Amino acid sequence: MKAVCWIGTHKVQVEQVPDPKIINPRDAIVKITSSAICGSDLHLFDGYIPTLQVGNILGHEFMGEIVEVGPQVTNLRIGDRVVVPFPIACGRCFFCQRGMYALCDNSNPNALLAETMFGQSPAGIYGYSHLVGGYAGGQAEYARVPFADIGPLKIENGLTDEQVLFLSDIFPTGYMAAENCNIQSGDTIAVFGCGPVGQFAIKSAWMLGASRVIAIDRVPERLKMAQAEGKAETINYEEQKDIVEALKDMTGGLGSDACIDAVGMEAHGYGAVYWYDRAMNATRMETDRPTALRLAIQAVRKGGIVSVPGAYGGFDNMFPMGAVFNKGLTLKAGQTHVQKYMKPLLDRIQRGEIDPAFVVTHRVGLDDTPEAYNLFKHKKDGCIKTVIKP
Repeated sequence: MKAVCWIGTHKVQVEQVPDPKIINPRDAIVKITSSAICGSDLHLFDGYIPTLQVGNILGHEFMGEIVEVGPQVTNLRIGDRVVVPFPIACGRCFFCQRGMYALCDNSNPNALLAETMFGQSPAGIYGYSHLVGGYAGGQAEYARVPFADIGPLKIENGLTDEQVLFLSDIFPTGYMAAENCNIQSGDTIAVFGCGPVGQFAIKSAWMLGASRVIAIDRVPERLKMAQAEGKAETINYEEQKDIVEALKDMTGGLGSDACIDAVGMEAHGYGAVYWYDRAMNATRMETDRPTALRLAIQAVRKGGIVSVPGAYGGFDNMFPMGAVFNKGLTLKAGQTHVQKYMKPLLDRIQRGEIDPAFVVTHRVGLDDTPEAYNLFKHKKDGCIKTVIKP
């Protein structure tokens, strides 16, 4: 089969690889009908995630048709149309039983590697390095789905792929980010980063009762989408350099009730601290660039919440712990427990509360995926979200 493989920093290519096979009785094989490039895939593309190996198949947002099932998968049949959640979860461990699927204790066969980095291991993730299992991803013609009796959501209606594909990751991720803000009537939510996750965080904040949503970015197309589709007030941080003061001015000096960092480890920015981060990255003395996280911590009101769906993978310098402590902040972060949110969010789609297809700007075939990575990375041609059609 064809698959998108990581070849090295800033290089992916489509290669012929062996077809996936059933390995475990709880496996299924999916013929992929739609996949996507996620913002966190760029961290792999840019070489920020350790343990990635040449030839690894990328992609963790995908859906398709079941073509084979293991003998212990009794809830799915050949021909079923399914969306596959990006965290791989057994459904039976301490964490899965409590709905914390992204913390599954049994799905990362390389847990010792992750424990070295993080103290404990998260769940396995498709196409996201050997640190989280080395599983082949979904930017391919077929994919093996472990624990298929727990993960995939069956789609049994006339909804298009683009309406349901993002249940695999970015819609639940944006929703959980907003849910973590504990939104109350009258709240103002500031969203740092208007990429796909940020767009869904904006939509979700309204769904959960926010009174105002303020979106911060520098890319005109993203800000336009946040305003037109998300009904958010917007700040272009290249024009308004002091984001903290701008948010205070917009909130009567208080600051937003919660901030969402939908940017993560490769944040852009300005000023001395940003260039400090770039220098520390270049010398491998810091693994992330936490510009957005620092700003969110500084901009949120006292007693507020900072929610972090943006991916972080390593160690950050100049973390403003003094602000977290003295402002009495709550910090909530983590990979998304996608399985928990898929069905409730599918219900919202079916009721017409949201059409997730609004975020799609580009559609490509599998062979054109390497160029799509470059478009997405460099924000060319108004690229916000690319769907791949194998």
